[in-house]
Amino acid sequence: MSLPKGLAEDVARNLVMVARLIDEEPEEAYAYSRIALRLASRVAAVREAAGFAAYATQKYAEALAEFRAARRMTGSVELWPVMADCERGLGRPEKALAMAGEPEVQKLDKAGQVEMRLVTAGARRDLGQIDAAIVTLQGPELGSSSVQPWTPRLRYAYADALLAAGREDEAREWFGKTVEADKDGVTDASDRLAELDGVEFTDALADEDDDRDGESPAGETPGEDGRADDSPGPVHVDAELRDGDADRDA
Repeated sequence: MSLPKGLAEDVARNLVMVARLIDEEPEEAYAYSRIALRLASRVAAVREAAGFAAYATQKYAEALAEFRAARRMTGSVELWPVMADCERGLGRPEKALAMAGEPEVQKLDKAGQVEMRLVTAGARRDLGQIDAAIVTLQGPELGSSSVQPWTPRLRYAYADALLAAGREDEAREWFGKTVEADKDGVTDASDRLAELDGVEFTDALADEDDDRDGESPAGETPGEDGRADDSPGPVHVDAELRDGDADRDA
């Protein structure tokens, strides 16, 4: 609202593209965020979007600078967890742990506090403190029957920490609970659970292609070295094979 109408529309278009692309094409989202930043660097929403785009492309120092700028402009603490995670990305887990003890954490809403707990557990793991990471993730939110947007990620982090600690049976249980909560496929918990149960997935289409590649062309006989004999012979191609070749040629 602080920008002239034409400029505001240009900035808005770029921010829309950031939102659309950040999950699947983070580098492109980052490029759009830089355009928005050049157009309106004094708008907090632009600085925040630029921060998330930089974060998605693992440009943690840049992301942290943008998040700090957005926080100065708004006075909000909601970016505190992702700022702490940027410190982890920069190889400073001790700084992330220090941020977990700051008064800002108490001002976060429930979702923000869970995010901070995830970051803190990650920092503990960075430092090799796996048991401390497990304890950090424990709490009423972990075992609650109420499924919130952050529930799958919290359960997944707990299961993964248990597995890292060698507590495989408990990890399997919590990967299963993650699958129950993860209706949108936010995590790969189902794959992790299958892996623990010894289930292997194969690509049926790839196997069929391999089988076709290993077959000799119709009418040819493999020689002793496995290659087809060059001797001419009658070739019969049925309709089904002919259709398959046409599909491959297309």
